[in-house]
Amino acid sequence: MPGVPLYQAKAEFFRTLGHPARIRILELLSERDHAVHELLEKIAIEPSNLSQQLAVLRRTSMVVSSRSSGEVVYSVSVPEVRDLLMAARTILSGILAAQGELEAEPASAGDS
Repeated sequence: MPGVPLYQAKAEFFRTLGHPARIRILELLSERDHAVHELLEKIAIEPSNLSQQLAVLRRTSMVVSSRSSGEVVYSVSVPEVRDLLMAARTILSGILAAQGELEAEPASAGDS
């Protein structure tokens, strides 16, 4: 974003992450590339909502799509997204544990 102060670009970046479905999509794509039908199986949302959330992530260049065997396959375009999701998990775990509000979560790598 030429001419935009870095703090404004960061705010826009974090707004992009401001939806639970987009976070879950990025978690899954951080593990490996997924076809749309695979994402639908793992995220409990309507196909039109998934499409909308993927479009937001594409517009911000956080994910890219390609065609493989007639399917649309998505991947994370910036590998550091996984690091960001892991950092958020660490921060939130500390905050919630201090407040005694930490919910038990599966320890899978995708639950960043």
